[in-house]
Amino acid sequence: MADLAELAGVSKITVSRALSESPLVNAETRERVQALARKHGYKLNVSARNLRLRRSHTVAVIVEMKPSSGRTMWDPYPLSLLGGISQELTSAGYSVLLTTRQGATDAPVQAADGIILLGQGAHQDAVRFYDRLGMPMVVWGAAEQGGDNHIVVGSDNRQGGISAAERFVSIGRRHPVFIGNPDHPEMAQRLFGFVDELANHGIKPLLLRRAEFTLESGIEAVRSLSDRKVRFDAIFACSDLLAMGAIRALVELGQSVPNDVSVIGYDDTPLGASFLPPLSTVRQNWQEGGVLLARKVLAQIHGQTVQSQMMATTLVVRAT
Repeated sequence: MADLAELAGVSKITVSRALSESPLVNAETRERVQALARKHGYKLNVSARNLRLRRSHTVAVIVEMKPSSGRTMWDPYPLSLLGGISQELTSAGYSVLLTTRQGATDAPVQAADGIILLGQGAHQDAVRFYDRLGMPMVVWGAAEQGGDNHIVVGSDNRQGGISAAERFVSIGRRHPVFIGNPDHPEMAQRLFGFVDELANHGIKPLLLRRAEFTLESGIEAVRSLSDRKVRFDAIFACSDLLAMGAIRALVELGQSVPNDVSVIGYDDTPLGASFLPPLSTVRQNWQEGGVLLARKVLAQIHGQTVQSQMMATTLVVRAT
């Protein structure tokens, strides 16, 4: 850098700023320094700069979900969230380190400037696990009860459950079923909103716990209801995949959707919109959520005070 500064007739700090695209250096000087750097094969040592600044300019994005053949990593969740995260972080000059819970103890994760955790885990076990790292962290999920200090970005899951209940009541459904795993904070909030709104109309839904958010799990749930001869006329499923599996099983059992049983999913995935019949669902904006996650972790990294934020949900009524 000293040699390059002498060739350009500027200081070393000016060379550093010019190669870092700093606005503190005028365009003419910046271009001249960069041209000399290219000519002499000089490249800014990013690792050395980060070591000096004590920052890696990397954010670790950890996907809590356990991929399976029925619920893959290329589904809209988590890809839509990752799109918003990557767009915002790269625009701010940060790299994205993508990993899963199994890679949390790896050196690159521990060297990151902050963590974005996609999923709180059952009973928030994932949040507690990553808390041990003592790093700036933002979590995708549900607002925590009791005023916990974690910064959370998510959808208004309780309102999502309320909107599903309101829809069922408005079309005369009196025997609804909730399919999902309320051990997860997001699903619990959907269930609470659903139950509370139905209680206002004297209706008590049946809770059908399912650990997996997959097509197969939805099929099994409806088959179990049929085997037990349970009376039901509506299903609120915690994911679109669960809802589509439920519809497939209903059709196999000779039930008409929505004439015999109405079904509402959650997420508004492209697959749900193109499903036959097109799936009614609760929409949450993952792209916006990803952007908010990135902005809040960057703010924490730079010492700013941030707050949790919940985004609005929308009931999308289609054919089910």
